[in-house]
Parts: sequence; structure tokens; C-alpha cells
Amino acid sequence: MANRNYKGLDSVTVADVEALGIPTELAGIIYEKVSRIVGDYGAATPQTWHCISKEVLNPNIPFTFHQMMYYGCYKDFGPDPPAWLPDPAVAYALETLGLEKGSAIAIDMPMDVNSVVIYLAIVLAGYVVVSIADSFAPSEISTRLILSKAKAIFTQDFISRGDKKIPLYSRVVDAHSPMAIVIPNRASSLSIELRDGDISWPDFLERVKDSKGLEFVAVEQPIDAFTNILFSSGTTGDPKAIPWTLLTPFKAAADGWCHMDIKRGDVVAWPTNLGWMMGPWLVYASLLNGASIALYNGSPLGSGFAKFVQDAKVTMLGVIPSIVRTWKAKNSPDGYDWSTIRCFGSTGEASSVDEYLWLMGRAEYKPIIEYCGGTEIGGSFVSGSLLQPQSLAAFSTAVMGCSLHILGDDGFPIPSDVPGIGELALGPLIFGASSTLLNADHNEVYFKGMPVFNGKVLRRHGDVFERTSKGYYHAHGRADDTMNLGGIKVSSLEIERICNVVDENILETAAVGVPPAGGGPEKLVIAVVFKGSDKLEHDLVNLLISFNTALQRKLNPLFKVSSIVPLPSLPRTATNKVMRRVLRQQFSQADQGSRL
Repeated sequence: MANRNYKGLDSVTVADVEALGIPTELAGIIYEKVSRIVGDYGAATPQTWHCISKEVLNPNIPFTFHQMMYYGCYKDFGPDPPAWLPDPAVAYALETLGLEKGSAIAIDMPMDVNSVVIYLAIVLAGYVVVSIADSFAPSEISTRLILSKAKAIFTQDFISRGDKKIPLYSRVVDAHSPMAIVIPNRASSLSIELRDGDISWPDFLERVKDSKGLEFVAVEQPIDAFTNILFSSGTTGDPKAIPWTLLTPFKAAADGWCHMDIKRGDVVAWPTNLGWMMGPWLVYASLLNGASIALYNGSPLGSGFAKFVQDAKVTMLGVIPSIVRTWKAKNSPDGYDWSTIRCFGSTGEASSVDEYLWLMGRAEYKPIIEYCGGTEIGGSFVSGSLLQPQSLAAFSTAVMGCSLHILGDDGFPIPSDVPGIGELALGPLIFGASSTLLNADHNEVYFKGMPVFNGKVLRRHGDVFERTSKGYYHAHGRADDTMNLGGIKVSSLEIERICNVVDENILETAAVGVPPAGGGPEKLVIAVVFKGSDKLEHDLVNLLISFNTALQRKLNPLFKVSSIVPLPSLPRTATNKVMRRVLRQQFSQADQGSRL
């Protein structure tokens, strides 16, 4: 260690600090802080430097003082003194909550550095993450907390969206959450009052200030131990609680490596949230393959994100089609250099050929890897590959370790080399896929009633797929009554429960997702039967506004009804079940200009 001429930190005086040009009053404050840290951790430990660098130093203090602290701390340390240490608070502070190992701890936050560190710390310490999207209304937050039996929740006071501050902690409180640890939004302290029993982020970290450990030893667990509880809508109206195990991260990492060539040195950006599977997927697919994650703090829809992609030198950019549509309309990437991108990934909803042709052109025609899977899969079952020619809005192969089967009209798989369209079934053995559900019978949901192929019962997924004559795959939406709205899967019943009570003149409704004729994500169409069904005249414009207001307030602010179709009655089966698939077909075939 060079620079032995510096004093040890226990010998530094206020006069030494003032001598560096620091005003007397500020010098006194700095000296008191340094003295306290030295008293807590000693004059020459890595933890001492760590605390000084975090609590005392900043760019406005003369660099000569930075040198005094660094070289003084490590005066007699020897070679390779650490300039940065991982914060032991990544997991130690969780231990102070007094929870049993395996307890569920929720995260309801934007996906940023804090939430990713919290996510990894929960897993590292032997607890289970409960993923909740930061866009959810209190009732949806409450449902997920109850299903997962969460014992605590990490959240944020507000979410910044441009100049707007959107309350988040208040929604968590309205959901009657367990103990909350509340992180301030881009500020050093909270500006809101907390409930009794809730903890501010600084106070939470303060619990481990006396920890001398430099590395938290991960809790060893069996391979089938739960690490994450995520949620995917089912056809019953209740979200399915899907646990990920210690195997699932390796499924995500394998997909990223095999199909998107994510590797050491890459920078991966994918606008998403830890409340949806692509958030945890991004964490594992990047970090386990040695890549970095680029996290943007703000909306990905504008030119600010386009500049971020340029400045971060992103090499793999993940998208959903609705984001691309907005970029194209606003020409958001114009003037920015995306030449470092090696490939795009796309998931969440059906894509458009023309929009994706435009996207490829923003990065000198780098390939777009379509990626389709599910929360219960832990990744994808059909994707693209950099080893094959890629067609727009199409998948070129089953994902490594998966087998795909398109069911014919007789309910059995058609030959693998024959073009056709039908419900997609999966081979039952998928590395990392779910084997249990917390609130439903896994076998009944995914295997009951499915055909046997080569001695194995196939796994249900619920999508309709087409295999073309050239061997590519195209997605054609959901086979059941779950729809995909802007990359978010939701059951028809969840939407109908809300719409049915919006207007006293409504008898019943049916919600269906309808793919546009020109391709792209499904549009939400509500079929309405009014009381006194012989009179279909109604103020549909105001009703549309009322539907959107209710859905966005009670279910998800991202949902939007595209149109309303009044009907004298809903088509039903002999057992009185609503045939939403019939409605979907009718609306798809209807004149787009006059009906939808």
C-alpha cells in the first residue's frame, strides 16, 4: 500500500480537515461523523472505509479529503485494499425481522436497483419472494398477500412518472398488508407518515450497522424449495399462485443463453416489473450468464429511454409490441445510436410484421427473437434462435428442452411435420416448470383431460398456435377464457365482475380479447346484454368511459376497453356456460370499422 505518509484515521484532527480548505463548521461536522464511524468499526477496517464512503464523502468535498480518508484507513492494510464492499444489509437486515425461514415476503415496487437487490437478498436469506405488480389496485394487492400468506412487504412511498407522483404505499395500506418496509422515492427521507409497525428503509438498514460481516452466507436449501410466488390469471376469476423453485432460475438462464445468446459482457435491458415473470426472468437470465442488467428509472415510451439504450450500450433489448408501436408513432429512437444491439427479444403479446420491420431498422437490422411462455413454465416453450433464419412475428423453434404438439380436431397431436392450427400442448417434462399450485390442483389445471402421446400425458397451456408449411409457428391467442391485454394475462370473469355492476341497466356482460385484422395485441371488447334486451339503444359512449374508469380503478390502470357490442343474449352451451370463443370469432370477422 503506497502513501504511508497519511495519518491513521484515529489520529486525524479537526485542524487536519480544515487544512484541506473545508470551512470550519463543515469540518467539525465531518470530523464528528468520521470519529463515530472509527469508534464503531475501528480506524483501519474495510467496513470503516465502506461507511465513510457512503455516509461522509460526496463530490462536493475536496478530493484531497477523499484521499486522506482512503489512504489513512488502509495505511497498513497491505496489497489490494477494497474500495467498494457489498452492503451486508443485501440480507442481514432481513434476519432482524424475526421471520421463520421459508416465510413469504412481498415486493410491490418499480423494478430498480433497490427492488432487484431486495429480491436477491430475500432468496439468498432463505425466504420466498411474493411478486406484486406496482400497478395493482388495493384489492388485487390484498388477494395476492392473502394467497401467499406474506409476512412482510417491501414497497415505496410514491412512483415517479414524469412530473407526477403516484401513491404506492397508500395502496399497500388500503390492502391491509402485513408489516411494510417503505423505501423513499429518490429522496433521503420519507415525506409520509407510516402506520404503526411499519419501518422506513433507513431504519431498516440501521438495524445492521454493527454487523462486522463482509459477506452473507447463503442459506442452503433443497432444489425444490420455493424462492418466488408469482401470479397468473386462471379461468375461475382468481389468480393462480405459482411457486418458482431453485430450479426455475436455471430455466430462465438457459433460455437466455440458448436463444438470445446472453453472455458475459452483455448489457441486457427489458422494460418490465418484478410483479410479472419477466422481471425475475431478467434478473436470472442476465446475472447467471455473466451479463449486466440495464435498469431505466422512468417510462420506456419516450426518447429518454432511447437515449438510455444508447448511453448504456445495450446489447440485448427486450420489448413488448405495444412499446414498439408507441416508439414508431413518436419516432422515439430518432437521432440515437443503437448499433451496439446484437438482438432484440419480444414477448407478452402478438407482434406486428410492419412494426417489427421498423424496429429492426433502428439497429441496422439485428434479429428479433420472439419468446412465448408462461409464469408456470419459468420461461418459454417456443422461441426464435440466432442459429436459424428469423421471420417477423413468428417463432422458429421449440425452446431447448421442450416439445410442442398442435392438437387436431380429434384432440390428438397432428404429425410434427404437417402444417396445421389448433390448441397447443406441451411435452410433460420441462426443466424448471411448475409442479404445484398454492390455490388449485396442478394436475387438474394442466393435465386432466389431455391426450396421451408416446406414453405420456401432454401438458395443457391454453394458446392456439399455427405451424406453417415452412416450419414456423404463429400464435393465435388463448384457447380458454383468459385473454392477454398489453402483455398482462387476465381472466374474462375478473373483468366481467366489475363491468356487470357499472350500470343498473346491465343484465350481464362477456369480456373477450379480439386480435386486430392487421395483427398486434388483443383488444378488449365487452359484449353487453341490457335489461329489456329488445331495446339495444343505449349511451354506449358514456358506458365505455364508465367501464374503463371502473376497470382501471379496481383491477389495473393499464386496461382499456376498445369497444362495446350490445347483444340481445349471450351464446351459451347446453350446460349454460358462456361461449366466449364464439363471440371472439364473431367479433374478429365483423367489419372492423363499424363494429370494433
